[in-house]
Amino acid sequence: MFSKETYINRRTVLKSSIESGILLFLGNDDTGMNYLDNTYHFRQDSTFLYYFASDYAGLDAIIDIDNNEEIIFGDELTIDHIVWMGSQPTIREKSDAVGISTIKPKNKLITYLEEAIAKGRKIHFLPPYRADHRIKLSDLLNIPPFKQDSLQSLEL
Repeated sequence: MFSKETYINRRTVLKSSIESGILLFLGNDDTGMNYLDNTYHFRQDSTFLYYFASDYAGLDAIIDIDNNEEIIFGDELTIDHIVWMGSQPTIREKSDAVGISTIKPKNKLITYLEEAIAKGRKIHFLPPYRADHRIKLSDLLNIPPFKQDSLQSLEL
């Protein structure tokens, strides 16, 4: 992992290149091979790693250009996770390490995006490359998977 300033600078450069709106970054989730607890080795989305450095499943992020906000959405590990994986850094600790001060529970992401859509704000996202990202975008933004590639989206 690079210094906190490296990630802050990366996000600052990105924000300066986009006029307005919300940048939505979908992190990867665990993928079950034949059931949820039997997963493939986890690999975080490269763009998520580049801007947020969190190599952990279940996180998503927002950069709100108009309000100058950067938010990580995710849920802290439960005791079951800790028993299985051992002690892990909290989302707060992971976020502080890359200069993000606002964290919210995972279920607040849809509310955040619904409010933005109701206000007519533009939401930028990368073209999805995984089926679960297409489904997640469909749930979050009410965009059918077959229309997601043809929309104007964030190209990095």
